[in-house]
Amino acid sequence: MSSRALRRLKGEQRAQAALNTLKLTDEDEEEQMKSDKTAHKQKNTSNIFELVMSGMCDQGRRCVNLNPETELKRYFGARAVLGDQRSKQRQRQFHRCTWMTVFKETWPRFSRPGISMSLVESKDGIQRFTFEHNRDYQQVQFKFLDAVESMDPNNFVVILLEYTVQHLFVLFVSAERALYSFECAFHPVFSLTSGTCRLDYCRPENRAFYLVLFKHMIFLEKRGCPRTALEYCKLILSLDPDNDPLCMLLIFDFLCLRCREYTTLIRLYEEWEVHRNLSQLPNFSFSVALSYYHLSQQEDISPVENQQLKQKSNVLLQNALIMFPGALMPLLDLCTVQPDAVVSSHAFFGPSSQIGQPPALSELVSLYVGRCHSLWKEAGLMLWLEENVRKVLKRVDSHDPYLEDCQNKRKQRYQSAPRNIHRHVLMSEIKEATATLPLEVTTQPGMGFDPLPPLDSIVSYIRPERYYLNALKFSALYDTGLLMVWLVERGLRMRMQNRAQSTVNSHAIFDIKQRLTIVSQH
Repeated sequence: MSSRALRRLKGEQRAQAALNTLKLTDEDEEEQMKSDKTAHKQKNTSNIFELVMSGMCDQGRRCVNLNPETELKRYFGARAVLGDQRSKQRQRQFHRCTWMTVFKETWPRFSRPGISMSLVESKDGIQRFTFEHNRDYQQVQFKFLDAVESMDPNNFVVILLEYTVQHLFVLFVSAERALYSFECAFHPVFSLTSGTCRLDYCRPENRAFYLVLFKHMIFLEKRGCPRTALEYCKLILSLDPDNDPLCMLLIFDFLCLRCREYTTLIRLYEEWEVHRNLSQLPNFSFSVALSYYHLSQQEDISPVENQQLKQKSNVLLQNALIMFPGALMPLLDLCTVQPDAVVSSHAFFGPSSQIGQPPALSELVSLYVGRCHSLWKEAGLMLWLEENVRKVLKRVDSHDPYLEDCQNKRKQRYQSAPRNIHRHVLMSEIKEATATLPLEVTTQPGMGFDPLPPLDSIVSYIRPERYYLNALKFSALYDTGLLMVWLVERGLRMRMQNRAQSTVNSHAIFDIKQRLTIVSQH
């Protein structure tokens, strides 16, 4: 759709809205008042997301901060990052301009992967979209699921050779190439930076986009691009802020501290604390205190402001230690710090503080400690932590009423964690946190390409029933040579186990070949 057609469409929508306003009756006016209240509430939410999405674009509304090369150029310079690419720019072929990734000349030639995006609903300033698969893509999807169930990696090689990279399973091979395919399928109205475009995680077609964004974000953080990873975190959060299916709030604080965006974290905490209770998450309780401390260490602030920030950080850290006492000892252990004898022998921070934690709280604390312990290894932080731990012990010995309030909250609010938190822990692959997952999560079968799918998934097309030849469920029998090799190896193995049954084994192999012939004819 061209830009002229888009302007015409928006003009028609504004004209229709004006006509609807003129036709309002008394009853319609009451309904309009109710909708205005809803719109006002959503406007407040939109204002919050303007804060979250503020760093993603430049003044020209370009998504420059979604490209990791922008951050690398800031660190090392354009010459060191681009290298010989400048001389090759005149010779390169034309490719579609995208914001999340840049097409690389080493990639195979791009072709339409069979993915498209459609607008499902537009209401109260929020646009809901969904990805769609055409018939050819669905057939490849079925073959991919067959390969997964076969438990044989050779079957994936067969599919890769036949269908290149433009498919769901590519997120296990190259997240950048998968992102390029998804972005080429965007709807013309879909925007990465508006904060008003939604994708329902209950639809399997949309989940692949969520997962590849999460994987790319983790890769960027490990690559040394935390600011770019933070922008991807904001993007994932904006796609479904109410449900937060991947629980991005559990990593948002870590990325803000990694790229030193202390003000962004504090503002988000202040805006969302009213309706999200972020102070009940261990990661926000400790990270916000840490942000105030880092701000107090800046040299361009006045002594009065320094004192205020330092006092604020002390109060927040003490409240975090009182609310989550089971986080101190694991944190010191991972930081290879030997605690003071007074602290280690005190009952408040002793082993009982960890053993007595509810299961959901243990999962959240282990996730925070396993992910953020490296942030506490900076110079001066341990001295600041030690100072506040001693103040907490004085408050405990003096029977501060705040301790009883926190104890009641721990007993009531952390009995079971929602499904999105378990999903986040599984995808993060932090061993300290995965060890605390409940049995109902660890004992149920799961797939890496769709961890803990929603219980209310919206299925748009159904996988047909297939006939499998044996318990391995051969789904990649496209290459007859591979099948014959397997049959020979199977026959030799059986003859070595029992030479007396060699004749029976040969008949069994012949019977399998005959069944394969019948299946191929059908």
